[in-house]
Amino acid sequence: MTTPAHHTPAPTRGIRLPAPPDAALPAGFTVELATGTRRSKDGRLLLGGAPPRLLRLTASAARRLDGGRFTVTDPASGLLARRLLDTGIAHPRPTPVPVSDTTVVIPIRDRAGQLYRLLTALRADPPTSRLPVLVVDDGSTDPAALARVARAHGAELLTHPRNLGPAAARNTGLRHARTPYVAFCDSDVVPEPGWLAVLLAQFADPAVALAAPRVVALPVPAPGLLDRYEEMRSPLDMGVREGPVVPVSALSYVPSATIVVRRAAAGAGFDESMRVGEDVDLCMRLHEAGWRLRYVPTARVGHRHRTDLRNWLAQRVAYGTGAAGLALRHPGQVPPLYAAPWSLAACALALRGRPGPAAVAAALTAVTAVRVARRMPDADSPPLAGALLSLAALRGTAEQLLRCATRHHWPVAVTAAVASSRVRHILIAAAVAEGLVDHRRSGTSLAPLAHVAIRRLDDLAYGWGVWQGAVRHRTTAPLRPRIARRVVSRWTAGDRF
Repeated sequence: MTTPAHHTPAPTRGIRLPAPPDAALPAGFTVELATGTRRSKDGRLLLGGAPPRLLRLTASAARRLDGGRFTVTDPASGLLARRLLDTGIAHPRPTPVPVSDTTVVIPIRDRAGQLYRLLTALRADPPTSRLPVLVVDDGSTDPAALARVARAHGAELLTHPRNLGPAAARNTGLRHARTPYVAFCDSDVVPEPGWLAVLLAQFADPAVALAAPRVVALPVPAPGLLDRYEEMRSPLDMGVREGPVVPVSALSYVPSATIVVRRAAAGAGFDESMRVGEDVDLCMRLHEAGWRLRYVPTARVGHRHRTDLRNWLAQRVAYGTGAAGLALRHPGQVPPLYAAPWSLAACALALRGRPGPAAVAAALTAVTAVRVARRMPDADSPPLAGALLSLAALRGTAEQLLRCATRHHWPVAVTAAVASSRVRHILIAAAVAEGLVDHRRSGTSLAPLAHVAIRRLDDLAYGWGVWQGAVRHRTTAPLRPRIARRVVSRWTAGDRF
């Protein structure tokens, strides 16, 4: 069935989404300590999450976690589980649920072949074979082709008479959906079997508004250099680690290539004034309203990444242009760098390359290590813990500075390099070193120098887009770093539960 969608833009900018009516975890909800969480010998001190947080447990709370997991049985255990989930120190282990009460929404413009591939995959997977599907034709030049594909797979077709953008197309589907959950799937994805059940299980937590799978590269017969780079470094692939989606963290957003949302939480949906970054904006607005968002990499969808050089560069530039709008809408939530003053000062001194400034940098780090150790008297070895955490913070700041110099702020870095041979040598060394470190971490099959070269192209294109957006919006917001309020980082907070 084809239905013309009479579209009235939904007011979304600046409007807060509804808060969750109940954030209490239900009895029977199970959580498990995340891999990498560090625990003191007495079990009462936990360090983990991203960014790292320090939690102190009461004796009874520590006993609950003796097996590394526990199930909510009363308000006290529910409060502990909520805190562990929100910090990323633990992950939910919900009971599997049947796939139901979900509408699949597919925004599309032309691409009938991709729609056919996606609908075929949905109908071939038993759990999704009978779900209602809304295909939103966003001003295609050949609407008849989409209509034929939708009709052949039993999908309802909604049409925009002109192109309004992916945000508007998703919102049209959201308004027409009548189920509690809506799964948005871009036309160029192919979900793997079983993907939706894993995501729907996350909504056993009544405060979860959004769950997202991992977006992986679809295999190609003869992968080129960009194919192999995108396989490990696509901006749509958020990696192998599950966790909460929280601004200014390792998982600050999830892409809308495929997401499942609680319809009651999404309000009017995406900001239709945004042609790029609308998914990041939705994640941030949901977080600001008090909802939780989960990234679940065990659910996977394939995606055909752009690997034509010209289109690939254009995409990266486009992504960068969205940073200005996001920075203006969400001040301080999309900084190019977020670090404590002491670590910034220590890195700046170390870059001088002279014994005196290097000694001062070492002294700053040592003082911070002592301060951290004093806040962790119950650690197994406070001096060792203070030293390791301070060095980790220093390393994190150094890596962020390297990324800023080669990504967001490369026009400034290049200008300085032209004027100073010393800066030029530092910049070249930084660009190569950062690329080689990323090559090792990514596990890519590319040769090291090829990976470094493509990564630098990636950063140059994205950074150019950031500056274009900043000029267009007449703001420096996406280029300004964010300084941590506390001299000693957030992981020394030491909350007690």
